[in-house]
Parts: sequence; C-alpha cells; structure tokens
Amino acid sequence: MTVCINNFQAAENSALAASQVASLVAEARLALGYSVDDLAVTTGLINDEIIGIENGTDIDPGKLKRVAAVLKVPVSAVKTS
Repeated sequence: MTVCINNFQAAENSALAASQVASLVAEARLALGYSVDDLAVTTGLINDEIIGIENGTDIDPGKLKRVAAVLKVPVSAVKTS
C-alpha cells in the first residue's frame, strides 16, 4: 500500500484494525524519512512503544494521537476498532 492522503481520508470514515493502523504508521514514518529512534524522540515515546505501535500490539489512543500529530496524518486515520 502506498501512503498518501487518500489512504488516510478513506480511513477517516471507519475504525481500523490494529494491524492496519500499524501498517499506516510504519509506512508514514518511512515516507517521511524518520527512523524509529527519530519518531520516538519527536513524540516523547520510547523506541519500544513505537515498535509496539508498528507491530499492532500497542494501540493506546494517547500514543497514537502523538504519533499522528508528528506524522501529520489525521488522528481519525489511526483510530482503531
């Protein structure tokens, strides 16, 4: 899947599975050139939290909002079911 605004706009209308959110976050991070370390520092999270989000095992809404803000994607794009 290619990361583009259309992917995120389509996601706005419904909650996504944790695995879909994980893929979107990982792809958006890579598209912006962030390493896991970079994203962790920028969001104030630790590497293990970013890895957990990208693995779909950590879907804490507060963490997802922080990541969405840094990656400049709509918060609704990382809303999980």
